Amino acid sequence: MLMLSHIWNLILYQPLLNILAFFVSIVPGGDVGVAVILLTILVKAVLFPLSQRSIESQAKMNLLNPELKKIKDSKLSKEEQAKQTFELYKKYKTNPFSGCLLLLIQIPIIFALYYVFLKGLKFDVSSLYPFIHAPVNINMNFLGFINLGTKSIGLAIVAGVSQFFQAYYMPKPSLSKDSKGTFQDSFAKSMNMQMKYVFPFIVAFIAYSISGAVALYWITSNIFAVGQQLYAKKKKDLLVIK
Repeated sequence: MLMLSHIWNLILYQPLLNILAFFVSIVPGGDVGVAVILLTILVKAVLFPLSQRSIESQAKMNLLNPELKKIKDSKLSKEEQAKQTFELYKKYKTNPFSGCLLLLIQIPIIFALYYVFLKGLKFDVSSLYPFIHAPVNINMNFLGFINLGTKSIGLAIVAGVSQFFQAYYMPKPSLSKDSKGTFQDSFAKSMNMQMKYVFPFIVAFIAYSISGAVALYWITSNIFAVGQQLYAKKKKDLLVIK
């Protein structure tokens, strides 16, 4: 447990705390909200190559669905089907699990940010790097009236709305032309509907339950993701937006 705690602090908690301290110290008036936005943009910029590959991989998976269906409907053995499926992924340089990997990376970041604000934002000198100075001014009132240290119903609602648009602009599943559809098609359609209409409510609830700062991080992250998905569509012309 001590080893895991040390790794957690070394890789996530301390870096986020120090970067936030730096941004708070350079932002006029020490506005923590602006600092959180800058922190989010920095995190998304670092993860940009991975998330871009994830978006493009999801789009390619949709294009490969007809080929995958042919392999599945063939009378080949399970081992041969698995081999051909792997070769198809390798040929088109795609990974069906890339989206999960990106999500697994972002969840610890959200939890680490939550712990930064858990007991009130305090920049303890012992937790800061030698080249990072503790901010003189710490203003928790974002834009002068939104207290990021407490729950914010307004930011929680915006977080849910931004999550809806983030899901809306995700690559849509390519469904079978068969009017009856397949189990895979039904499952993909159901997941798409839940991501678009159910998950935003879950995000809003979580954002409200944690703090306004984490909700602001979520909002900024979703807006960045929407822009990235539109960029991927323009660059690769792979995404289908309805």
